[in-house]
Order: sequence, then structure tokens, then C-alpha cells
Amino acid sequence: MLFRTLLFCLSWVCFHLDTCRSQVVKDEKPNIVLVMVDDLGIGDLGCYGNNTLRTPHVDRLAREGVQLTQHISAASMCTPSRSAFLTGRYPIRSGMTSNRISRVITSLGVPAGLPLNETTFAALLKKQGYHTAIIGKWHQGLNCHSRNDHCHHPSNYGFDYFYGMPFTLVAPCWPDPSRQTELAIASRIWLFVQLIAVAVLTLALGKLSGWISVPWFLILVMVLFIFLLGYFWFSSFHSSLYWDCLLLREHKITEQPMKAERAGSIMLKEALSFLERHQEGPFLLLFSFLHVHIPLPTTEAFIDVSEHSLYGDNVEEMDAMLGKLLDAIDDLGLTNSTLVYFTSDHGGHLESRVGHIQLGGWNGIYKGGKGMGGWEGGIRVPGLIRWPGRLPAGKVIEEPTSLMDIFPTLAAVSGATLPQDRIIDGRNLLPLLQGDVQRSEHEFLFHYCGTFLHAVRWHPNNSEAVWKVHYVTPVFQPPGAQACYKTLYCRCSGELVTYHNPPLVFDLSRDPSESTPLTPDTEPLYDVIIRAVADAVAKHKKSILPVLSQLSELNRDSVWLKPCCGVFPFCLCDNEGDA
Repeated sequence: MLFRTLLFCLSWVCFHLDTCRSQVVKDEKPNIVLVMVDDLGIGDLGCYGNNTLRTPHVDRLAREGVQLTQHISAASMCTPSRSAFLTGRYPIRSGMTSNRISRVITSLGVPAGLPLNETTFAALLKKQGYHTAIIGKWHQGLNCHSRNDHCHHPSNYGFDYFYGMPFTLVAPCWPDPSRQTELAIASRIWLFVQLIAVAVLTLALGKLSGWISVPWFLILVMVLFIFLLGYFWFSSFHSSLYWDCLLLREHKITEQPMKAERAGSIMLKEALSFLERHQEGPFLLLFSFLHVHIPLPTTEAFIDVSEHSLYGDNVEEMDAMLGKLLDAIDDLGLTNSTLVYFTSDHGGHLESRVGHIQLGGWNGIYKGGKGMGGWEGGIRVPGLIRWPGRLPAGKVIEEPTSLMDIFPTLAAVSGATLPQDRIIDGRNLLPLLQGDVQRSEHEFLFHYCGTFLHAVRWHPNNSEAVWKVHYVTPVFQPPGAQACYKTLYCRCSGELVTYHNPPLVFDLSRDPSESTPLTPDTEPLYDVIIRAVADAVAKHKKSILPVLSQLSELNRDSVWLKPCCGVFPFCLCDNEGDA
């Protein structure tokens, strides 16, 4: 009897110890590393079917975590896609859309940016005790009223630390063979201007005090000369290289213009340093690659290593950098306590090419690419999530998911409460990732091109089918092409789109390449699909409240908003040394 009593007590203690231990593990806040690549095509990666590019470290994440095959971006362009990712909301809700040709923030001289009343996942996690950082590309705006107000700086959206590009890569950023000469000339001209200014001040004071007898006309000419020198210096540098291709550490410009080929390496060092400083956790690191956006700045070590010219080289360099980031997580003993997520902001840019050399990504079997709001190639992106011990390894999920889902998912794993004063379009992925449910919570997903709704995805609760209804599709040019080569980016409205009435209908579960539209003769549910999606669109549009369109009304360049690391307009500097 005594033995049985002791055995029962021992079992009771062990059971409750295990329960408490499980509860402690459950309640621990994981470290979070989010990796977003720029313009990466879903077909560029080995784990998504590519056998001509080497991406072993991305493929490792797929083996060690969960792979999402129907992961969807909320927009097919950088700025709106990233705003949706940060906030868990369709960009049209925050005004991060445009009804014009340009659908991204066009320079660092515009006052457009993510509205300050939007809540990002960084802000949520910061309240939960997380150290937060974004390293790399931002592209959500910078200044509002002056070149130094930094109203749209990441620090105003919950990020404790920022190092990287406040804008985005553009063609002039690399290569730039004349940069060193211009830096040297700039320093000498600035010294010359300072000497003239001192001379003017001395002459003016001497004239006023009666010590020197010089005509005011001479002093006025010298002042005018300074202004003319500044004007001509500024006018000679209209290129985005000088005003947009720059790096910030916190609020200080470290390079203007930046050395693009070394920027990625410096950003990696910054990321590794952040991990080491905050290894006690919890931390949130958003590592936002400049790779693989044109002009594809690549270090010499990775030039000509791939089968796909400069683009392939850049992809393989990106993968190598990812490998170093993952190795650092392992070396610090953080693997099991860190959730790692990998994705791209949208599909590869098909029109990015020089002659027959492709400088943009490959979107696999999916039609279309960057800039196309409806076709799968523009919005279907990689989605890999690893969290050892909490998520199964090697699992593949084919349910519709969204980049917007990261917002509520991070809220769930950190214990944060979602904002109750606004619509959150993302859904918590944890139940799906862990296998507690088998179906996505997204019955409908709406695919915008700027402010224009181009397509809708419907995954009925009682069906395995994923219906896609297209109301608008871009007109590819030249005729017979599969992209918009004449305009570089496809249009969202006007003469270069086709309006479909009745709309095009596809079943993505049977026709993921969207090659054969269904008809009433080939699909018995055709009319049901059209009506159900139309009802969903009507309900969705009622939920969209009018807001200021950041990328239409505010997307106008102003010289007074352009950042400057010195005294305007002499804005060339390099504070990174030989980093």
C-alpha cells in the first residue's frame, strides 16, 4: 500500500513537472529572424524546382521547416507589398497604392510613406520586450517636410535599430567607375567654397567697420559666385546615384553615394553584430536583402559563378549570405529558440533585361511577373518557416497563405494582442503550420494592381479547388510576348489592359499556370463561381475606407526633401572606410 502511494505521488509530481516544463516552453517568446529578398522569382530556388541555380541554404530551410507553395504577396511591386507585410493589411487600406503609372515611392525626395497611424509587427513585438531591428532595404518613405525630419524612418514604426537603404536599388547605383574622382573633387570644391565664404564675411565686416575700402559690388559678386557654384554642382548630379543610392545607420548618412557592391556585405556584418549583441533575446531581426534587384551589385567573388549570367550570380551570392546568417544562429546556440522566415516581396521582373541577357528572375510555371497584380507570376512567392521543435521539418503546405499572415502569426508567438481598431487581413498561420488545422483561413484573397482590383482567389471550405477570377489583365507587348517589354512594367488601367466581362476563370489546383480559361461548357460551377466572387468583392469594397493615397497625391519629388550628408548641395561622403 505504501509502495503504491509513493508510486502515485511520484507519478503525480513527474506529470506536473512535465506539464509545467511544457508550459514554460510554450510560453517562451522565440527569437524571430525574417528574411525578405527583393524581386526573387519563386522558380529561382532549388526547393521550388530549379535545378540550374545553386541555393543550398534556402533549400536547407525547406528541409528543416515548413514550405508554403501557395504563398501570396498582397501586391506585385515593392512599396505596397512591403507595407502589407509590415501591417498585415491590404495596402489600399493604408493608402500605399496608386492610380497612376508609378506604384512605388519614386525617390527620397517625396513626402510619401507608410502612414504613422499604421501598426507594424515590430511595434507589437517591441511592446512584448523584443529588441527590434531592420537591416537592408526599407522603401517606405523617409522625410515629410524637410531633408532631416525622418518622419517615415523605421524608428517611428517600432524598430529600435536601422542600417541600410531607406530607398531601393535603381540602375544608376552600380557600377559607378567615377565615384572616387567625384568624391575627391567634391571635397576640394567644398573647401574652395568655405574659403570664399570666409573672405566674403571678412570683407563685409571690414567694410562695415571702415577698416577696408572695397566696393559692395565685389562682395555681392563673390556671394553670387558661391550660389552659382552650388547650383551648377547640384545640377550636374541629377542622377539617382547621388540622391537615392545612399546608406543610413540609424539617422546618419554613412555613404552618399554608396558603394553598392560592398553594401550587402556590410549589412550582413550588421546583422551578425545584432544577433551577437542580443543573443539573450528575445529579438526581432528583419533582414531585407538588396539582392536580387537590378542593377544586381555583386562582389567579385561571385561574378561568373552561375549558369545564368549576373542575375544567377546575384542569387547565389544571396544564398551564401543567408548561409552565414543561419550559421551565426547555430553558432550562438539559438537554432531551437529562433523562428526563421524566408520570402520575396513579389515575383521576378521579367522585363528586366539587356538584349537577350535576362537580369530579372524566373517565376517557374507561373504566368506573368513583377508589376502584374493578377497573374500568379507577379504575386506567388517563396514561403519557408523554420522553428525546430515547434514546427515539423520537411512539411509542404499547398493551402493559400499570404505575406500579410506574418503580422498576426508574430503576434501569436510573442503573446501580443492584435489591434482592435482596424481590419487585419492576415491570418495566424500557427494552427496550419503545426497541423492543428488542414485548411487555410483565407477563403478569399484579393489581388490589386495599384488601386485597381484585377483578380480574386476563392478557396471554398467544402472544396479542394482554388478558383481564380480575373476582371482585368495586362496587354503584353509586343504582341505574342509574355510580359510588357515596351513599357518595362505592365499597366493597371487604361488602353494597355483588357477588361473581361464575363471575367476569366481558372482552377489553380488543376491549372496553376493559368493557361486555359474555364467556360460554362467546361466547368459546371462556372456561374456559381462568378456570383460567389462578385458577392465577396462587394463585401470587401464596403470594408475599404477612403484614405489619402500616398503613392498618387504625395509621390512628387522635391529638392528640399533630398537627404544630404554635408552642406547642401555638396552631399558626397564615405564614412564606411574600407568596410
